[in-house]
Amino acid sequence: MNWINDVVRPKIKSLLNKREVPENLWIKCPETGEMVFHRDLEANHYVIPNSGYHMRMSAPKRLAYFFDEGKYESIPVPDVAIDPLKFRDERRYTDRLKDARTKTGLQDAILVGAGTVEGVPMVTAVQDFDFMGGSLGMAAGEAVVAGMEAALARKQPFVMFAASGGARMQEGILSLMQLPRTTVGILALREAKLPYIVVLTNPTTGGVTASYAMLGDIQIAEPGALIGFAGPRVIEQTIREKLPPGFQRSEFLHEHGMVDLVVHRHELRSTIARLCGILGPQAVKPAKVDAGKAKAKPAQDVALAS
Repeated sequence: MNWINDVVRPKIKSLLNKREVPENLWIKCPETGEMVFHRDLEANHYVIPNSGYHMRMSAPKRLAYFFDEGKYESIPVPDVAIDPLKFRDERRYTDRLKDARTKTGLQDAILVGAGTVEGVPMVTAVQDFDFMGGSLGMAAGEAVVAGMEAALARKQPFVMFAASGGARMQEGILSLMQLPRTTVGILALREAKLPYIVVLTNPTTGGVTASYAMLGDIQIAEPGALIGFAGPRVIEQTIREKLPPGFQRSEFLHEHGMVDLVVHRHELRSTIARLCGILGPQAVKPAKVDAGKAKAKPAQDVALAS
């Protein structure tokens, strides 16, 4: 037995070959710099325990957390043309889409599901910022409209979790056309007297803020979320003035009447279920018929109606 080759050399190799540790085991709080173990953060629904900072959530995890027991029905979304403008800047648009789909596991920036929240049935759409900044393109617009149509067909409230950097420039005017399309869907919900509740998460900016994100019957925001059309830096450069502290944050907008509620992520389910219970009964419950006043139609009326 050659103990140098069989014993000493393997031990030396084990010392030299350092064990690789994944980079995402510990998450750093952007506000305080606190390091949180990723499993503890996930168990706390991606809220930093001490500072209360709300981290971003992916669309699948958001839906799983929001619906009862994490169970929901996926709402199918129509296919759209890929790269209709044959757009290319530093890279092809198709390559950017491919990378985003590989990274997130989603087909586009919005995922739609239907289920119950504390026993209240509803349809929910979630915008994923990790998919090209949650930008609004044709596929995302189709997803929002499909969710609204599903809510209309089921006679259920529609809840929108918004998180976006704005319209998707690679689709040009076709992206901007999603603003009026989604607005028409909101008008259809209002005509049907179905609640439309928006939850503004960090960040919600650009064309999304200029359309469906600010047209809810109830506007809810997560704490500390950046909400606006243009960013604070762009505004300061334009007006050449220093903005007040906390400008465009949830709490600032709530104080100035732009947002109805600022709700902690842990309380979103109960708050939204309660609001849907208040706003939704007249749309969900069938109209009552007074049996004493109900009269049989004359034969000629029945014939005309048929």
